Amino acid sequence: MNTPQSMTSVIWLFVGIGAVLLLATLLGQRLERNATANNQAMLRNLNQRINAWWVMIVLIAIALIFGFWGVWLLFFIISFLALREFITLLPTRAADYWALIAAFYIILPLQYIWIGMHWYGLFSIFIPVYAFLILPILAVFEGDNRNFLERTSKVQWGLMISVFCISHVPALLTLELPGFEHRQILLMLFLILVVQSSDVLQYVWGKLVGKKLIAPKVSPSKTWAGTVGGILSASLLGALLWWITPFSFAQAFLMAFIINMMGFLGGLVMSAIKRDRGVKDWGHLIAGHGGMLDRLDSVCFAAPVFFHLTRYYWG
Repeated sequence: MNTPQSMTSVIWLFVGIGAVLLLATLLGQRLERNATANNQAMLRNLNQRINAWWVMIVLIAIALIFGFWGVWLLFFIISFLALREFITLLPTRAADYWALIAAFYIILPLQYIWIGMHWYGLFSIFIPVYAFLILPILAVFEGDNRNFLERTSKVQWGLMISVFCISHVPALLTLELPGFEHRQILLMLFLILVVQSSDVLQYVWGKLVGKKLIAPKVSPSKTWAGTVGGILSASLLGALLWWITPFSFAQAFLMAFIINMMGFLGGLVMSAIKRDRGVKDWGHLIAGHGGMLDRLDSVCFAAPVFFHLTRYYWG
């Protein structure tokens, strides 16, 4: 149950986010109206992204109204959609049928059931140990050896990224932190706000001063200046949000820096997978953003690290 103090902090955070989005909306629409033909497409895409952010913020706010179970259900749905995107992008065969059925309708729900039960011991090993072993067993009995290792690995990767990693976001609400009881929801907001801000700020810094690309064959839009500027700016934002966490100012900066670095590296990994499959986006679910995994690729890699560091040092 959230305390009045935590709910007040949540409200102020959403007021601040709303104000920033409102300013971005007004500015973006004005720029698009006055844009030249060369900039029209870019600004239209920017405004689509801002509109999508409004939808995402509203969905998170609605989930928070229902507390833990609202957040639990929201990320259960997100994991399902993300896993669907991951599997759809990769080739599968008829022999993978039972492994895919198990992934979507048994393993994914069980992972979230363990979180709902606050069963850390099983939630933390269920997919990387038991699902890892079960999936190839289900596939091998179909008797199809063609590309067996690649097929099995793809389903395992899909579960790890889309379910195991993403499920660490609602799992933050199960942490028992002395002196921070009933305020765990603020940790989730810290993670999402900092990592997503890093993505936006890397884009902004890259457009302003970015020139030299980091990995042009993997992600043609990521520059050294954009990455450094975005990560440091978002880490400073994390430090300024220390008051909603159990961290000190310096600790909040360090934690923000770590999860921003993980988010950046995760984005590169997910981009490499897309380039390998010859596509630009994971899907088309979110206008201006692509698919669910396009929006959460950085969170996928940041969430487990943030969860376990917080649990180990502050739990």
